[in-house]
Amino acid sequence: MTILQRIRSPGLSFAQTVVSLALGGAALTSSYWCVGVQKVPKPLCSLSRQRRCVPVPGMANASDVLFSWDTGDDRFVFPEFHVGIFYCCQENIYTDAWEEKCRSFHSLTPQSEKAMMWLSVTMELMYMGLLCLSCLLLCLQLCVGACSPAGRRWGQLFNAFAAIFTVLAGLIGMVAHMMFMQVFQTTVSMGPEDFKPHSYGYSWAFYVAWVGFTLCMAAGVSTLNSYTKKVLRFQQKKKKVFQRIKVKVKLTVVSCLSVQHADPTMNVPQAMRGACRVQISEPVISQSQVCMDF
Repeated sequence: MTILQRIRSPGLSFAQTVVSLALGGAALTSSYWCVGVQKVPKPLCSLSRQRRCVPVPGMANASDVLFSWDTGDDRFVFPEFHVGIFYCCQENIYTDAWEEKCRSFHSLTPQSEKAMMWLSVTMELMYMGLLCLSCLLLCLQLCVGACSPAGRRWGQLFNAFAAIFTVLAGLIGMVAHMMFMQVFQTTVSMGPEDFKPHSYGYSWAFYVAWVGFTLCMAAGVSTLNSYTKKVLRFQQKKKKVFQRIKVKVKLTVVSCLSVQHADPTMNVPQAMRGACRVQISEPVISQSQVCMDF
C-alpha cells in the first residue's frame, strides 16, 4: 500500500509531468527525428571541393584526363541528413569542410500533405501547452496542500483538472507524432529529388518524444486514479457517517419520547425533559464537518 500511495502522490505526478514537458520540448525543437544518407552523383571538383569529386581539366590538382572511370557506387557520394518537425539539414557536398545546409521541412512536403503537416505542428503545440497547464495546476495543488491544509478541497479540484489536461495532452501528442511520421514517409516517396534518401532510420528525438508521451500518460492516469479513489472514499465515509447519525437520532428520539410520555405519576425531573427537547432540535453533525476530511 505504501508503494501504491507513493505512485499516486501529487509530487510524483508533478515530477513525471515536468520531465514529460522537458522531453517533449527537446524533441519538438530538435531536427533529429530521422537520420539517413542520400545517394547523389559526385560533384565536379572546384576550389572548395578537392576530394571525392569528378576531376575537371584546368584545376590545380587535376590531370589532363577528360573522363572519369569510376564504376558502381564509386560514382556517388553519400551525404548525411537529419530531419525534424520544423527543419531539415543536409550535408553540403560542394565543399571539403564539413558544412550543413538547413531548410524548412514544410517546404519539402508535397502539396497534398501540407494541411496534415500544419495540423501536426498545431497539435504538437497544443500538446506542449496542455502539459504546461497541467504542471501549473499540480504545482498549485502542492502549494495549497503545503500552505493551507484547510484548502484541501481546492487542491483536489486542481488535481482533477490536471488529470484531465494531462491525459488529453497525451492523446493529442500521440496523434501528432503519428501524423508527422506519416507526412515524413510521404515526403520520402513523393518529395523533391534532392531530398529523397538512400536509407534512413529513427534518431534520438523520435525515441525521446515517445518516452515523454509515456510519462505523460503515466502521470495522467495516476493522477486521475488518485482523485477517483479519494472521491469514492469520501462518498463511502459520508454514507457511513450519516448512517451513524441516523441511528443515533432515532435512539435519541425514542428515549426522549419515552421520557416525555412517561406516566405522570413517575418522578421524571423537568431538567431531563428539557434536555431531550434540546437533543432532538439541534443537529448532531454538520455537512461541512464531513467535507473537511475530503
